[in-house]
Amino acid sequence: MNTPQLWWREAKFGMFIHYGLYSLLAGEYKGKRTENIAEWIMHDLDIPKEDYRKLANDFTAKDLDLKAIAHLAKQAGMKYIVLTSKHHEGFALYDSKVSDYTSMKAAPSKRDFVRELREACTQEGLHFGLYYSQAQDWDDPDACRDGFGPEGKDFDAYLQNKCLPQITEILTNYGQLDVLWLDTPMYMTTEQSKSIKDLVKRLQPNCIISGRIGNGLGDYMTTGDNFLPALPYPGDFEVPATINNTWGYNAFDPHWKSAKQILKSLVKIVSRGGNYLLNIGPMGSGKVPEASVEVLQEVGKFMEKNGDSIYGTKTLPIYPYDIDWGYFTAKKGKLFLHVFENKEQAYLLNIANKPIRCYRLSDGMSLTLKERVTCEGDSSWLIKLPPREADEVDQVICIELAEDDVVFEPIRG
Repeated sequence: MNTPQLWWREAKFGMFIHYGLYSLLAGEYKGKRTENIAEWIMHDLDIPKEDYRKLANDFTAKDLDLKAIAHLAKQAGMKYIVLTSKHHEGFALYDSKVSDYTSMKAAPSKRDFVRELREACTQEGLHFGLYYSQAQDWDDPDACRDGFGPEGKDFDAYLQNKCLPQITEILTNYGQLDVLWLDTPMYMTTEQSKSIKDLVKRLQPNCIISGRIGNGLGDYMTTGDNFLPALPYPGDFEVPATINNTWGYNAFDPHWKSAKQILKSLVKIVSRGGNYLLNIGPMGSGKVPEASVEVLQEVGKFMEKNGDSIYGTKTLPIYPYDIDWGYFTAKKGKLFLHVFENKEQAYLLNIANKPIRCYRLSDGMSLTLKERVTCEGDSSWLIKLPPREADEVDQVICIELAEDDVVFEPIRG
C-alpha cells in the first residue's frame, strides 16, 4: 500500500458532497419511493435511461453555492472536500468533451461545478478532491451495473472511450487534484484497475487514490459505508459516512445524526488511525438541508476549541480496558481523553506514562491528576473533572507527558 501525502494523514476530517440528477427525485419516482439510498434510485426502481435523462432538463442547480459549502466545511473543521464529478448515473458535473451528458451541455445550469469547487477550495484553503464512478455507469451499456455480470458487455470499450478520457480531463483541467475518490470496482480486473492508477500517477503523482479503485491498488483502505473498524487499523484508512441514512438527498429521510453522534464517530475513527469523510446531500435545487448546516456548525464549535485533539494525531495501541464513557486520541507528548458522559472524575488504570500537566483543552483550565499504584501493582490516574459547559458534548482533557509516545500496560491484577 502506498503512503498518502502527509496532509491527508493529518487532516482527519473531510466533506463528501453527493449531488446529481438523483437529487431532483429526492427518493421518489412516479409516486414510488426507493427503499435504498437515494442516489441509487435509477438502478433500484429500474428507471429507463431515456426517461432518466429527461431529468437533466430540470437541473438548474439555482441554489447550489459551492463557495458557501466550502465555507461551511471550513467552519466545521474539515480539511478537504470530495465532490461527485460523475456518479453511477453517468451524468457529469463538469465540462466534459467526452460526453454531452453533463451539467454544462445537457442541463439549463450551464455550470462547471468541478471548476467552481476548485476555486472555492482554493479560497478557503481546503484540499480539493473528486469522486468518479469508474466502473458503474448506468447510462453506458458496456459499463458495470450491480446485479448484472460482464456477459454481453465490452467493458474495455467503456474504459477506453469514457472512463479513462474523463479521468484524464479532471486530472488535467483543474489544477492540482488532491484526492481521486473511485468507487465500486465491481468485476474490474487487476489490469483494468492498474490502468487507472498508472494514468493518475503519471498525470498527478501527488494525487491520493481511494481504496475503492479495486484490486488492492488504493493509497489507503476505504471502509464500508458508515462502518468503523472495531480496533486500531495498522494502515491508513478512511470511513465514508452520512449525516442521515442516505448520500443523495432524500426528502423522506429525517434521521439526522446529532453533533454528539458525529463527534463520537470522529473521535473513534481518529483514535483508531483513520479519517472521517462526512457527506452532505444538497436538494435538487442545490440548497443544503438546514439540518446538515446546523449540525456541522455545531461540530465546528467543538473543533475550533478542541481541534488539537484531532488533527495530526496518530494511531494508539489498544487500551486494555473498555471505558464506555470516553475515548483516547494522542500526538507527540500528549494524551487526550474525550469524555462524552457527565462525570465528576475520570479513573484510569494501566497507563505507563509520566504525566507532566493536565488541563481542559477548550479553555486551558488546570486540573488535578493524582497518580498512585493499585494494590495489584497497576498504575492509576484519578482526574478531577470540571462541571460541563452547556454545549460541551465532548469534554476533552489534555495530559502532557514526559514521553513522546503513549504506552498502555498489560493487565497484571
